[in-house]
Amino acid sequence: MSENLRTYSKSWEYYELLDAGGGKKLERWGNIITIRPEMQAYFHSGIPYTEWRTLAHWEFVEEKGQKGKWKNLQKDSPKKWSIGYKRLKFNLELTNFKHVGLFPEQQNNWDFISSRLNEGDRFLNLFAYTGAASCIARNTGADTFHVDSSKNALAWAKSNMDESKLLNIRWVHEDALKFIQREAKRGNKFNGIVMDPPAWGIGAKGEKWKLEDKIDDLMSAASEVLEKEGFLVMNTYSPMVDVTFITELSEMYFEGMKKEISELYMETKTDKFMYFGNLLRIG
Repeated sequence: MSENLRTYSKSWEYYELLDAGGGKKLERWGNIITIRPEMQAYFHSGIPYTEWRTLAHWEFVEEKGQKGKWKNLQKDSPKKWSIGYKRLKFNLELTNFKHVGLFPEQQNNWDFISSRLNEGDRFLNLFAYTGAASCIARNTGADTFHVDSSKNALAWAKSNMDESKLLNIRWVHEDALKFIQREAKRGNKFNGIVMDPPAWGIGAKGEKWKLEDKIDDLMSAASEVLEKEGFLVMNTYSPMVDVTFITELSEMYFEGMKKEISELYMETKTDKFMYFGNLLRIG
């Protein structure tokens, strides 16, 4: 297997990665265009930055750490709005961490999840954030468990379920690793698992989190709760967790199962290629 295997997510009617470069990216979310910092955009942009600012409604300006503020570039631009993906709708909002509530680079994974789940399957979404993957899974009829340590993220995800006219996603406010380890002890199984662990963070009870310290335990527990014919999708963004490390762990815990390890990319409308971390698919 080549370490350079790439998986591409695509823009769609309500989202476009318009351009990237100079440490920033230009995106269209429905009718709203944003400029956000992007450390992987280390190349030159396709469109001059001065032109970006005439197109955009909002620009995120970083301050201390990862926080910052949104600078308004067009009068009366909304701070909250929603966009569609197929029959689903997701609520967006400007946050002081530069996110707006959706990771469009996951588009390829959404379609993969949708193609693999059937009504009545059990689906587990760990580090589930605002629940795009949970809504995708629930829309197939799968019994969907959404796990996140942030109450704000859970509330946002519930609003996305409502906006998408879905019902009965199971909400779990807990540390993702503790939850999946407990499910393993109980002998519970899932047909599909998605996990999008942060490189670092703080858990529900203030626990410090570093992916390189926890990924072994995560993969071990996931291998115990995954059905033999099931699938797992994991994205990683930590420079401490490279393709070689992911390959070794997947061989250890998912022996005999189909594996695909790739780098996740999106192409801008100006023919630039943006890297969005490593992607593991099992099954």
